[in-house]
Amino acid sequence: MNALNRTNNSVNTYTERIIQFGEGNFLRAFANWMIHEMNKKADFDAGVVAVQPIDQGLIKMLNDQDGLYTLYLNGIKNGKAISEHEIIDCIQRGINPYSEPAAYLANAENPDLRFVISNTTEAGIAYNADDKLDDAPQSSYPGKLTALLYKRFQFFGGASDKGMIVIPCELIDKNGDNLKRIILQYAADWNLGDDFVTWINEDNIFCNTLVDRIVPGYPRDKMDAITEELGYKDNLVVEGEQFHLWVIEGPTSVKEEIPAEACGLNIVFTDNMEPYRTRKVRILNGAHTTLVPVGYLYGIDKVRESLEDDVVGGYLKNTIFNEICPTLDLPKEELDQFSNDVLDRFRNPFLEHALMSISLNSTSKFKTRVLPSVLEYIKRKNTLPQGLLFSLASLIAFYKGDRDGEAYSVKDDQAALDFFAAQWATNDTAAIVKATLSNTNFWGTDLTQFEGLEATVAKNLESIVNKGMKVALEAFVK
Repeated sequence: MNALNRTNNSVNTYTERIIQFGEGNFLRAFANWMIHEMNKKADFDAGVVAVQPIDQGLIKMLNDQDGLYTLYLNGIKNGKAISEHEIIDCIQRGINPYSEPAAYLANAENPDLRFVISNTTEAGIAYNADDKLDDAPQSSYPGKLTALLYKRFQFFGGASDKGMIVIPCELIDKNGDNLKRIILQYAADWNLGDDFVTWINEDNIFCNTLVDRIVPGYPRDKMDAITEELGYKDNLVVEGEQFHLWVIEGPTSVKEEIPAEACGLNIVFTDNMEPYRTRKVRILNGAHTTLVPVGYLYGIDKVRESLEDDVVGGYLKNTIFNEICPTLDLPKEELDQFSNDVLDRFRNPFLEHALMSISLNSTSKFKTRVLPSVLEYIKRKNTLPQGLLFSLASLIAFYKGDRDGEAYSVKDDQAALDFFAAQWATNDTAAIVKATLSNTNFWGTDLTQFEGLEATVAKNLESIVNKGMKVALEAFVK
């Protein structure tokens, strides 16, 4: 059987315009796929040089396949369950800076280089005081990038048109701002000069981003069937869901250089990404957290099964559209579209998310993902969000650790587990609700101060405990 490479496959070659720190599953299923789409549909002509950000990685395997790999996208598309695949050819070559430090820095001399993309994990954008300019290479990603940018600054004499557009994908808040801050710290530590600092500030653009696509990664358990289907051997097959979202915060000039709109890609260019971050946390993450105790106590184990159930699915849909969306400030059409996309993602038959795996640290998740919607709804509507409060009552019931007489293990920090164990030992639902809602260590505020909230949660909890979740929820949604 043939190996996957450029000799055995008719693929395109592109101008190296992007240097990418990271060669893992997420970037290959997310950013590289979008670059591939723009190359095909909008003549973007953007080839990628992939840099291995740590000593151990996939660059040798990637180079063995000439930068090629097969991407499977599985999920709901236009209302139908779709699995489709193609060879992605935008990566032109890979470099391991630990074995080829000079080859890595030589990229600085490429006049066509314009973009930096990265995904070096949440810990990747970090300052390491031990990094030095003459290290080969620096240990940290920001250190490596600073060295590359400084060489580029020197090679092109500080030319303003040789600055870079830096688009990090690490899952930290203000990722671009933090990366720039660390680079400027290295510039000071290494005495790189005021002119370099000015060039970084004036001629390079550091974007903050929000990325969203579930990428299960390498489908090890299905590779025999996949290899037979493909007819060639690919050691870097990667799977991702159909949904994708890339929010890029930066000046309008960035949008002008990336032809996403012409390709129908879900890339949002904005000067303020906070509404989009809030939308994701409140709707996507908030819906997960809202669903978990309700669905699990109802007798369902998977997210997809919850959406397929008329009662549980109907409850969640009603709560998203009628209680979470009204607390957000984006246009209703955008919120509705995102919400429908979220529901399709939850229904994805190719991905199985166990409710219990999402339940880890549910109290802190409720505080950050759901409680803001509760409080904002009360503020805007001057009434209580009944669906979200039913979830809060379900959350308290969930910490009892009993589903229809069968015990299960709840995973949270010990303080939370000890608190609920002590409360459920009393078996007094009204007292449990009062103690839980007034626990400012959980919520940052005393929730009993909101008129009617304690009584509503207590009524729901009593119904769940005395009647069981199925009867309680079915009565609630009527």
